[in-house]
Amino acid sequence: MSQAIDFQQGAFTMLNDEKKAIKDAFGRAAKTYDNSASFQRRVGHLLMDMNTDWQGKTVLDLGCGTGYFTKQILEQGANMIALDLSDKMLEQARSRCGDSVDYVSADAEALPLADNSVDIAFSSLALQWCHDLSVPLNELKRVVKPGGQILFTTLLEGSLEELKQSWRQVNGQSHVNTFLSHKQVNIALAQAHCNHYHIECKPITEYYPSAFALMRDLKGIGATHLQEGRSAGLVGKRTFNELENAYGVFRLADGTVPATYQVCFGAITNE
Repeated sequence: MSQAIDFQQGAFTMLNDEKKAIKDAFGRAAKTYDNSASFQRRVGHLLMDMNTDWQGKTVLDLGCGTGYFTKQILEQGANMIALDLSDKMLEQARSRCGDSVDYVSADAEALPLADNSVDIAFSSLALQWCHDLSVPLNELKRVVKPGGQILFTTLLEGSLEELKQSWRQVNGQSHVNTFLSHKQVNIALAQAHCNHYHIECKPITEYYPSAFALMRDLKGIGATHLQEGRSAGLVGKRTFNELENAYGVFRLADGTVPATYQVCFGAITNE
């Protein structure tokens, strides 16, 4: 067991209803996630490219999911800590990576890790599920050694705009979570006292044969919980048909439909 893990320092956050709903949604998707995670892998590989030296480093994969990037970084010679809110996701990660990784079931907002205990924190497309971005950033700053790196991606406002507009045509609701603006990310970085960082925000588009295929992938990765407390997956066949027709305005010449995400890539050098 890595010395970075110290259950005497820090405590798990008591899961409120919102966190429990998120945990349950990802737990239900644990066995289907890898079949629907093309976009997540594209983004994670781009984030990995922001660091060239993993050898011998103690690396925290925060929001590790099924452990795909845990294994990718492990194979670069790092000592890995795989952390996720969902126990069922961690079971999948263990199946993929084996016993050479430390597995931690925990909340990003209350990391049960010792201060200054990891060299690099890697977190791809997990922090948008936190209510206040500055809180997990503060926790990451605490556990990363001075001079270490925090690499993260998170979704920004404007993500899935095609889907949002199509849903509004169907029933006047967006059925898409609200994400932070670029300005709000900068505010969170300031609140977390991050002084040395670089962020880059850019659109990344995935293409699907239909709106239904997009919705199936969102369900497959567990991204079905809405902040308003509803499930994005509880709709009937007639409603899906209406959504498909509304999404048709975005259909391309090759018959596919786009799903555009606004992605923030961040690299923080800890002090």
